[in-house]
Amino acid sequence: MYLNCHSWFSLRYGVLSLERLIELARENSVECLTLTDINNSTGSWQFVKECVEAGIKPLIGIEFRRDGQLLYIGIAKNNEGFRELNEFLTRFNLSKTELPDQPDDFANAYIIYPFATSKADKLRENEFIGIRATELNKLFGKPLNDLCERLVILHPVTFEDKHGRFLHAHLRAIDFNILFSKLQAGDVAAEDEFILPQSQLLNRFENYPFIIENTRKLLDGCQVEFNFKESKNKKRFTNSFYEDKDLLRNLTYEGLMYRYGAHNFVAQKRVEQELEIINNLGFASYFLITHDIVRYTMQKGFYHVGRGSGANSVVAYCLKITDVDPIELDLYFERFLNPKRSVPPDFDIDYSWDQRDAVHQYIFNKYGKDHTALLGTMSTFQGSSIIRELGKVYGLPKEEIDELVDFPHKVWNRNDITRRIIRLRDSMHNMPNQRSIHAGGVLISDKPLTYYTALDLPPKGLPTVQWDMYAAESIGFEKFDILSQRGIGHIKEAVDIIRENCRVAIDIHNVAVIKEDIAVRQQLKQGDSIGCFYVESPAMRGLLKKLTCDDYLTLVAASSIIRPGVAKSGMMRQYIQRYHEPEKIEYLHPVMKEQLQETFGVMVYQEDVLKVCHHYAGLDLADADVLRRAMSGKYRSSKEFDRIVERFFEGSNALGRPEATTREVWRQVESFAGYSFSKAHSASFAVESFQSLYLKAYFPKEFMVAVINNFGGFYRTWVYVHEARKAGCEIQNPCVNESEVYTCIKGSDVYLGFIHIANLEGHFANAIVEERHRNGPYADLEEFVHRTEITLDQVLLLIRLNAFRFTGKGKKELLWEVYNYLGHKKARREDNRLFIQPTKKYRLPELEHSALEDAFDEIELLGFPVSMNHFELLKTRYRGNVFTKDLMNYVGQTVRMVGNFVTYKPVKTVKNEMMYFGTFFDAYADFFDTTHFPAAALEMPFRGGGCYLIEGKVVEEFGFPSLEVEKFAKLETVKDPRF
Repeated sequence: MYLNCHSWFSLRYGVLSLERLIELARENSVECLTLTDINNSTGSWQFVKECVEAGIKPLIGIEFRRDGQLLYIGIAKNNEGFRELNEFLTRFNLSKTELPDQPDDFANAYIIYPFATSKADKLRENEFIGIRATELNKLFGKPLNDLCERLVILHPVTFEDKHGRFLHAHLRAIDFNILFSKLQAGDVAAEDEFILPQSQLLNRFENYPFIIENTRKLLDGCQVEFNFKESKNKKRFTNSFYEDKDLLRNLTYEGLMYRYGAHNFVAQKRVEQELEIINNLGFASYFLITHDIVRYTMQKGFYHVGRGSGANSVVAYCLKITDVDPIELDLYFERFLNPKRSVPPDFDIDYSWDQRDAVHQYIFNKYGKDHTALLGTMSTFQGSSIIRELGKVYGLPKEEIDELVDFPHKVWNRNDITRRIIRLRDSMHNMPNQRSIHAGGVLISDKPLTYYTALDLPPKGLPTVQWDMYAAESIGFEKFDILSQRGIGHIKEAVDIIRENCRVAIDIHNVAVIKEDIAVRQQLKQGDSIGCFYVESPAMRGLLKKLTCDDYLTLVAASSIIRPGVAKSGMMRQYIQRYHEPEKIEYLHPVMKEQLQETFGVMVYQEDVLKVCHHYAGLDLADADVLRRAMSGKYRSSKEFDRIVERFFEGSNALGRPEATTREVWRQVESFAGYSFSKAHSASFAVESFQSLYLKAYFPKEFMVAVINNFGGFYRTWVYVHEARKAGCEIQNPCVNESEVYTCIKGSDVYLGFIHIANLEGHFANAIVEERHRNGPYADLEEFVHRTEITLDQVLLLIRLNAFRFTGKGKKELLWEVYNYLGHKKARREDNRLFIQPTKKYRLPELEHSALEDAFDEIELLGFPVSMNHFELLKTRYRGNVFTKDLMNYVGQTVRMVGNFVTYKPVKTVKNEMMYFGTFFDAYADFFDTTHFPAAALEMPFRGGGCYLIEGKVVEEFGFPSLEVEKFAKLETVKDPRF
């Protein structure tokens, strides 16, 4: 009898999880339950599945609201009705128009109007009026002839009890962005919107048996059934499964010749094994669609990186989906796809950040907007954000909210409001807050997507499903991850800049040659990798030096062990130790030596977990992958985990493994599996790292310009500008006759782009460049102002950065001139004017100017000095008594260094104290690292950017020196001469 139930997917309205809603229904002997969340069908699939498991008949629909007001409730008679409701909502979502007062005339869905707004004489055959028990008194004395067959029970469910209603009311205040005290009665749900025992609900309508009968008929007339086992992806790429199978084989063997040649029988055998699994599991079209996307983008000249577990597939390698050779790296296909895998696989395809939209456009155009959508995601309420939202609801000042966020346990008991906020925070934690877009997931369905969900249109501008990747997996979708990253962007742009600036064409995809290049390997070994994808962070550069890493396989391992979980577990240090002293390794068991020799007995990759479970405990590779997934945070469940643990020990015992050894092997597997990284991921990252290193080794100036322009590296822009200068670039301030919107290079001169100038409006930056390209360089300031129609405040920024230095005039003279010409008015362009009327001539006295003024202008407007370096701005000329290049000569000694602060990494110790790892560069522009233990960090904290005097003990680990800080103080800079 429950036709209108809200879950917490009725965002900022409902408070019940689907599990709790169903549990309450079962506790109250409810036989049939209808989920009708507000303007969405997010939870429908999970609801149906869990209702069936609970022995409750599930019905699904949507509650349609406009501006918060209930219009009508749609309930699907069957799966076609669910599609109709989704399609109806989707139409208005995608067109960004308001829902109408009356919905479509649905053939397979019922509509229920609220009693207060309904008109019985205008109802269609499938439309009813829902009446609440509290509204029955309105029927007294009213002719019921027209209503008898149209009235049904309407008892909405929104919360569990009065405490749930209290939480619901706060969600409404957050949603309306108003004070809690300003809520009106109509803003919140009625007090009785909770589940009653079914018999008690029916008793309320006992004087109106026809209403009960109408409701029962409506419920009996509905039946939805969802198939969770069948794949929902586009099932055929061609016209038939046979053609798909044949095409995939032909394309794979074409690629096999390209990748391996005609006589690599190991590769041929592996291809046949993979094709059999792919075809048996019905994934041929998935591979073919991915290949189609990659083929199209390669034809367009786009650069892509195929990574993730898909790189474990030789078929994917042959199809050029990935550039990682699974045979070379001993990667197991079962890590990607196997008959026992319960969750579908997916390919991760990375494109440059500025090309992904074009890839999306191709996919949507080719496969149709009815069948294609972006994957959604659900952001949830989390600790500090909840406190901020509730603090605003109670009108707390920002200072009090900040204190409550930072010290909740200290101030929660200050008064009734703070206690209430903390209690509500705990209730709201992890509740859905708003729908958004998955980082890269794309779905391509066989049937129209509205069979499964309604679609939203977020700011991205492409249709997006209303549920996340976990729901998609449970329904039977395999997503296509079309991702973007800045690393690919700077590789692509560097190749373009090199072609333009050096007249050299580079085949950046010739990875086999790049991996063996001596100059590249030497650069890797030295850790000279600022700007290079995945290998530029201080920790990674340090690791490279500790490993003396100069080859691909070692870099693949480094890309995995650098991850926080591995490093924290101590396995990173153990790996480095064994790397340098392999002869001292004591393997737990001969199987560990045989399977983990490449990684010196340490499990470095997820694939290593598979190897150990397969070869040591006798689990087949499919079961081993199930185990690996069961141990990861996303899929861990105690029941599945316990079952697999038991199988691991049973298998080990059956193979005669010593019990003590088995326990230790399992301890290592268990401690590592949750943190491990896919070897295929690491290999893909390592390929990209080598490509970046190659570009930096041979074309460092052009490469650094590309890095500056992609804004996605580990460091701030000024660090990359510093690195470009170190590579031989002459760094120039923006110039209106030379600069572009982004930074450009001409020979060795690097002109910073207008995009770096603080407060320079984007449309003016574009206008400066476009006008110059159309009509040639600017002759002087006056002509510039006339041609660009720039405003005074904007041109002042350019003058202060000496962007008109080509005129030969000083900044102060130009400032005088622009005020004389422009004043506080906007220049107006008169296209029909034949001549520019000259301004009044005048003679200025000689104006003083200093290089320091330029430097401070640059710091203010660019964020860093260009005409001077940071050390030249210090009051002292002292630069330290030791420099980075000599540190290894002072191991164990206390030294003094002066360093320009680059970055730091905060870390908590086992005692929960804060310590830091710092990175600086010295007066010779060489980087060095520091360690700030808790006592020193507390007494002598970091005080922002600038130069520091550092005294500390030089320590060394595996040939990599750093400074353990004992004294630490920020050095004073000279006074700003402008003030």
